[in-house]
Amino acid sequence: MEDLESQEVAQEVPANDVFIAPSIHEKDILSGVSYTHITPIPKTVKNDLSTECVLGVDEAGRGPVLGPMVYGLLYLPLSQHRVLLAETHHFDDSKVLKPQVRSDLMQAICTPGTDLHQNCGWATRVMSARDIASGMLKPAGVYNLNAQAMDATIQLIKDVFAQGVNVKEIYIDTIGKADVYQKKLEKIFPTTMITVAEKADALYPCVSAASVCAKVTRDAALEVNHKAYSTSNTSAEEPKAAADAWGSGYPSSATTISWLKGNMDPLFGWGTECRMSWGTAKDMLEAKGSGIKIDWPDDNDDEQARRMTDFYITTSSMDVDEELKDELATWYGKPVAESAF
Repeated sequence: MEDLESQEVAQEVPANDVFIAPSIHEKDILSGVSYTHITPIPKTVKNDLSTECVLGVDEAGRGPVLGPMVYGLLYLPLSQHRVLLAETHHFDDSKVLKPQVRSDLMQAICTPGTDLHQNCGWATRVMSARDIASGMLKPAGVYNLNAQAMDATIQLIKDVFAQGVNVKEIYIDTIGKADVYQKKLEKIFPTTMITVAEKADALYPCVSAASVCAKVTRDAALEVNHKAYSTSNTSAEEPKAAADAWGSGYPSSATTISWLKGNMDPLFGWGTECRMSWGTAKDMLEAKGSGIKIDWPDDNDDEQARRMTDFYITTSSMDVDEELKDELATWYGKPVAESAF
């Protein structure tokens, strides 16, 4: 994965008191399970389902070695798009906003009675580090990150349509070539105007808001992941927040690398918070003197293949009298002819 510039990495570090949104399903996160969270239709849209809406999608956490990748989606009435998101609340790309600012914006989206809560519906797909790595490490038919990301995006949009929301415009931050991705989406959603663009999170307010939903959810998920380590700490010191303990989770972060080195099990590596398919993790495990190397037998190699009976001691290799041999031979009964059945 490509590293972020140092300034961007600093902005990627979660706020120490990040808002815990409803999209945080603690049990699933700790178990390494991917899941989707979608909100009910907001009041202004539910009152009139014919209301034309605009929808944006963006992700957070594509490059880190630690934590999930989260896809965020947000929609609202077209008439409120720029007025509410850009002019009133000043949404921007989540990497540009300070951690506390994006956390506060997410809290406003989730707080009943606010203009954001009344007008905006949103959803997230939390793609666990374990599932990402599992797809990328398949021995055959690799499920790469782009394919996983596209599937997550498409399913989130389908979930909103399934609620009955009248989505007229969709804006998405691109994965790979924008024109190829846009044509694919247009085939799936032919009645909707779709725009896929680079830096869409800085161009379209709905994408900016979606990026905030994704980023704050990821920040909070990192805090949950870190609980597994902080609660097992038996020292008298007060447990550190995830932001202080392992930083942004990106390979370019010195704090992240230090944490990985200090918390690596030589056999299993790390927990469900780590993407084992990332070069950073694989290099540490394979470094001389770090990990334990295991040579697994090749199932397709006849010379290596083993039957269960190969592990038994046969009578031919033992000094056993004839009477005992006969007893062992009939221990499980005598074979019968096929005609007996």
